[in-house]
This record gives sequence, C-alpha cells and structure tokens, in this order.
Amino acid sequence: MERIAVLNGPNLNLLGTREPEVYGTQTLADIEALCREAGQATGVEIEFMQSNHEGELIDAIHAARDAKGIVINAGAYTHTSVALRDALSGVPAPAVEVHLSNTHAREEFRHHSFLSPVVRAVILGAGAQGYRFAIELLAGE
Repeated sequence: MERIAVLNGPNLNLLGTREPEVYGTQTLADIEALCREAGQATGVEIEFMQSNHEGELIDAIHAARDAKGIVINAGAYTHTSVALRDALSGVPAPAVEVHLSNTHAREEFRHHSFLSPVVRAVILGAGAQGYRFAIELLAGE
C-alpha cells in the first residue's frame, strides 16, 4: 500500500490547549484520527509524527523520500528553516504545506514561508480539515 507521511512541527503537541482561539480545540490526536480516516478513504497508509526538533523532522522527510507524498505542518519552522526547505526539495516525494490558521492574517513574520516555493500546494486556514484536503490531493496524484 502506498503511504503518505504527515509531519508536524514544534508546539503542535499542545493543540487543544494552546491558543484555541487561533488553532481550535482539536488535539493532535484528533488530527491524527482524521488523517487516518482520510487515508482509509483514499487507500493510502498514513505515517504520523510530531517533533519539536528540526533535525528529527529533516530525518522524517528523508525517510519519506519514497512515499506517495508528505503533508507537513512545520509550525514556526515554516518561517525560519532553510534546512527543512532543503530537505523537502531534496526528496522526490511531493509535499503539501498545511497550516491550521491563515498565516497571512496574523503577525507579519508569519507571512513568509521558506517551504512554499518547494511544495506542491499550500493549505491555510482550513483548520484540521486542511490535513484531509492535503491527503486527498496527494492520494489522487
């Protein structure tokens, strides 16, 4: 079975309690369940992980090089990490960048993404459903 890696960056382990007015009340476990449901519906296996450490996310991208695709919510690393950008551009698996909130409606520093130029699509502001949309897009390719 083909697989899609769903990768989550720093502080996303705090979902449900961290700034619910911005990120919603769903937990990361809720999002994982939603992703697994989307995987079943589209016929792909979901590998789900979260790390607060940039190097672990880079290792996960490398490990997903042969996957059908990568869904990545890099959290704050989106706006700071050339290393994550280089990892995504260095593997053949297509990636979709997901953010729960509309980063363009937030602080100025969140308006720039180092990842956007090297991913297949960017989904902003759709909440947890953005993960489902990303899985459906990648599974359909």
